[in-house]
Amino acid sequence: MTRIRILSPGLQTTVQDLGRFGWAHFGVSASGAADALALRAANLLVGNAENAAALEMTLAGAELEFESAAVIALTGSDFGAGLPLWTAVEIPAGAVVRFGATRSGARCYLAVRGGLAVPKIMGSASVHVITGVGGRPLRKGDTLAIASDAVRKPRAAASPPPFGPPAGVLRVTDAPQSDWFSGALYHSPYTIAEESNRMGLRLRGPSIPSPPGHMLTEGVPLGAIQVPPDGQPIILFVEHQTTGGYPKPANVISADFWRLGQLRPRDEIAFERVTIEQAVNLLRQQEQWIYSL
Repeated sequence: MTRIRILSPGLQTTVQDLGRFGWAHFGVSASGAADALALRAANLLVGNAENAAALEMTLAGAELEFESAAVIALTGSDFGAGLPLWTAVEIPAGAVVRFGATRSGARCYLAVRGGLAVPKIMGSASVHVITGVGGRPLRKGDTLAIASDAVRKPRAAASPPPFGPPAGVLRVTDAPQSDWFSGALYHSPYTIAEESNRMGLRLRGPSIPSPPGHMLTEGVPLGAIQVPPDGQPIILFVEHQTTGGYPKPANVISADFWRLGQLRPRDEIAFERVTIEQAVNLLRQQEQWIYSL
């Protein structure tokens, strides 16, 4: 079986698909690709099912050796590999592909035609980094077998996602406790803190007054914005806890989840409130684009 050898893993390279669903009542969040849109596009470009396992590289990429010829696609951020993004590319046998530090965004995705032959845990190949469910980040000397699960011919090149708000803007809808807050979330920009990880994006900026009293712990979704007692918001990310007791003024819309996956420490963001109807229409536009690939 053809394999990919990890010569250098970069900062954090993991196997991801679209995540494991149906386990939240056991405290296991879905995990999966931080930029699911880029992963789906990479798989579709090489002719895989959109949920096939692929590689997610964060901030600084890996060095990979291909034992035999392969068709790959790179999407998401530019990690300086010298290969075009958003298109299927044939890699010759014995080729070494070197990725550097990110030139834009936070994550690059590599899908290989046929997918990666890795075991599924609880229905998913995704590595949940914080808990270790599904494995661990890749290390030097690891090998990954290439499967033969392609479902169609590779596609022609695609353009990067042609939608989204201006850089640095995240669109949100009201969350369950939005009426507890004065709207301070929308008054000033925030900076992504260095302490951010796949569990949550911690923000630094003007403190939001935390409402007095206590609330019951409740289920929390991806993209929920929680305000702890120090008033510094946290955006719950792909490995978020499944319940929480901090009030939530807003929730990032589904159409902007991919933007969360491309935010880096020290990036500046601002929030824009939209209606549920607008959020649904934006998601519909996104799905129309992905299914055009």
